[in-house]
Amino acid sequence: MSETQAPVKVKGGLVAYLNVDGAIAAAEFYVKAFGGEIASQIPPDAQGRSMHVHAYIQGTSLMLSDFYPEHGHPKVESQGFLLMLPIENDIHARFQRAVDAGCTVVQPVEKMFWGDLYGALKDPWGVSWAMNQQA
Repeated sequence: MSETQAPVKVKGGLVAYLNVDGAIAAAEFYVKAFGGEIASQIPPDAQGRSMHVHAYIQGTSLMLSDFYPEHGHPKVESQGFLLMLPIENDIHARFQRAVDAGCTVVQPVEKMFWGDLYGALKDPWGVSWAMNQQA
């Protein structure tokens, strides 16, 4: 998407916007690991950074940007949050897809005390993800 094209539709009531070191690569990874598509992106600059990537994952928007320390946006590590994917069925296959793509297992899928199946992952950019399938 060029910077002059109309923006794509934002999906979801609350949109996560991640700042990572390598926004285009991260978005491509998320599509591979969790399914979906890249809806638009600002072309990379000379350093390979993008100021905006917009992906659709499970029918909702996920937005990403690289860090730009020269513009007051320094690199910081991911912390204090996770992204939760509600899974309708076959959580084990969806979880394995993410692992096969390169996510690290933090907590394998297990039946939890609240009755649902739940598992947790960390992606190569340090972002925490969880999957939950209602029983």
